[in-house]
Amino acid sequence: MFKRLSTDYFNWILIIGVILFIFEIAFFYGGTIIPALFSALFMYIGWKYFNKLWGKILFWISLVSLVFAILNLMAVRFLIIAAVVLFIIHYSKAKKEAEYDEPILPSGEIREETLIEITPLFDQNYFGDQVTEDTAYQWKDVNINGIFGDRIIDLSNTVLPNDTAVISIRHFIGNIEIYVPYEVEVSIHHSSIFGRAHILGKHEGKLMNRSLFYQTEKYDKAYPRVKIITSLLSGDIEVKRI
Repeated sequence: MFKRLSTDYFNWILIIGVILFIFEIAFFYGGTIIPALFSALFMYIGWKYFNKLWGKILFWISLVSLVFAILNLMAVRFLIIAAVVLFIIHYSKAKKEAEYDEPILPSGEIREETLIEITPLFDQNYFGDQVTEDTAYQWKDVNINGIFGDRIIDLSNTVLPNDTAVISIRHFIGNIEIYVPYEVEVSIHHSSIFGRAHILGKHEGKLMNRSLFYQTEKYDKAYPRVKIITSLLSGDIEVKRI
């Protein structure tokens, strides 16, 4: 959307946003800017002592306070409204300009695909824990989203294909635990806003808006192997051998 936005429009939006910001500082004594700065300071202190209970409480309270303080700025509200209006205009134009290209097949030729429906290993469960079965189960690639709860996947109770197995988990708040047999090669790409990571002996005590990418030495050459792609807003990830 913003690639199609002309420079003049973009410049006017920024100029108006800056004017509103200066206006709020000049006539409203900073508005919510000072509370936002204090919230950011307390949030940093809470993150620094996040391993303690009071640090967690201070961090989350300060984060909520910071979000509300930022949203109360006139400049920020103007930018949000401008972004929504531009999205609606862009979407309306895209619908009018959309074209459907139908493939042209040789006369009389009809192509039919045979599709087999496969039951996923996990259903989409946004609230609550999800754990693989304690008994042997048939492997199927994992692609799930979640909001709250833990996600535990034990690969020792299944037989991985002689290819690349895929585990993709996008989660909001909770922990992810993945148990991998010793003979399986591993590649993991993990991104987190807040949390910790324990990956095959590697420990990251504090992850703040970071991405990690590890793979075992023979991952590119040996099978079976598993490719793990995970993302968390807040929570820990643990990948270990079993």
